Amino acid sequence: MIVAFSVAPSTDNPDASVHEAVAEAVRIVRASGLPNRTSSMFTELEGEWDEVMAVVKAATMAVSNYGSRVSLVLKADIRPGYTGELDGKIQRLERAIEDSEA
Repeated sequence: MIVAFSVAPSTDNPDASVHEAVAEAVRIVRASGLPNRTSSMFTELEGEWDEVMAVVKAATMAVSNYGSRVSLVLKADIRPGYTGELDGKIQRLERAIEDSEA
């Protein structure tokens, strides 16, 4: 499965920045050893259900240390029997774009 998630604490920082808390979550994701990618809004993580959800939970709990409340947004693509889709989906998309421009 692939999970795209975003986790952030409530904050009373004047600039509303949550980068330190998000950095802690991303460190946990990267330390998991599972295929992952972080963009400006989401972190994507690929693996089996239990291992992916354990990482999401650990990242969420780490962020909870930065505020009294945590927001978690999660989207999952559950496709049993497929691996390597974190990159595979992007490669197929790029090929389709190239084919349509040819």
